[in-house]
Amino acid sequence: MQEVCRVGTQVPNFEIEVYNPETGSFGKVSLEEMIKDGKWVILFFYPADFTFVCPTELADLAEKYDELKEMGVEVIAVSTDTKFVHLAWHREEKLLQNVRYPMGADPTGKVAKMFGVYDEETGLALRGTFVINPEGKLVSSEVNFYNVGRNADELVRKMKANVYLSSHPEEACPAKWEPGKKTLKPSEELVGRVHEAVV
Repeated sequence: MQEVCRVGTQVPNFEIEVYNPETGSFGKVSLEEMIKDGKWVILFFYPADFTFVCPTELADLAEKYDELKEMGVEVIAVSTDTKFVHLAWHREEKLLQNVRYPMGADPTGKVAKMFGVYDEETGLALRGTFVINPEGKLVSSEVNFYNVGRNADELVRKMKANVYLSSHPEEACPAKWEPGKKTLKPSEELVGRVHEAVV
């Protein structure tokens, strides 16, 4: 049985076919190449094309794509549909008109299984969001069931925190942290005194 990637561990290389809406063409992307380019990678798994919650999520994420790219992030939306279905869905669904990030095709569920979001009963992927840092380590994992959509604003906030902490590893970001707000520096002095540190 395939081992599932866990937060804090290295992600094995994978390659996936994509439909690229920006160029209107098919291609392939690999984690190895994105890491070589110094990218952060967000894998955004969703159940299926031509469904109901999914286009609202992809449209929401599309609104934040430029902001994420400015942070050095590449986004890959992934479902178990083929690249041909991705093209057709992107062409037909008006909510997807601003989607410019690659749409990964995982019809065998190989990549979804790597991240523990493949549903054997349906052959679909659960709503999983995974952040991989430029060293290839999985630093964030979130999985929702089919009927709950995600919020790209919170994903952007978490990315800002991850990017900040990559250059400030001695610090930690408290709840709802945004750039410019106070961080925490864990130490014996901070034990039982977090209130004083954040107010």
